[in-house]
Amino acid sequence: MTTINKEEIQKFSDLAEEWWDVNGKFKPLHKFNPIRIKYILDNIYKKFGINASSATPLKNLDILDIGCGGGLVSEPMATLGAKVTGIDASEKNIKVAKIHAEKKGLNINYEQNSPENLKINKKYDVKVLLSVAVNIKPFFLSN
Repeated sequence: MTTINKEEIQKFSDLAEEWWDVNGKFKPLHKFNPIRIKYILDNIYKKFGINASSATPLKNLDILDIGCGGGLVSEPMATLGAKVTGIDASEKNIKVAKIHAEKKGLNINYEQNSPENLKINKKYDVKVLLSVAVNIKPFFLSN
C-alpha cells in the first residue's frame, strides 16, 4: 500500500529546478504562499498559545511538512525557529530543497520519503500537507 502517485511525482520532479524561481512555473504558488503561511501560523499560534512577537516563536515545535517540494513552507517555519522535517517522494525535490536551505543557513531535515514509511515512534506537534496529489484509493476503498 502506498500514497505515492508516480505520475504526479514525475511531473514535479521534471519541474524541480524551478521551485525557487518566483517567475517560473511555480509563480502562482509563490504569489499565494504568504497567505497560506499566515493561515498556518495563525492557527499554530492559537492552538499552542504562542506570542508571535518573538523572533523565533516556533522554537519549541516539531513540524512535519508532507510533500514539501522545494521547501516553500518548510523554510519559513524553520526561519521562525521550528524543528522541521520535510518529506517528499521526489528525490529531485529533496535535493533542490536541501541546496536552497543550505544557502539560507537553515537546518531542515529533508528526506525522500512518504507518510506511510515514516518512523512510527516520532511525534510531531504540527503536520502540514499542502498541494499534494496522493493515491488515496488504498485508504478509502476496501477490496
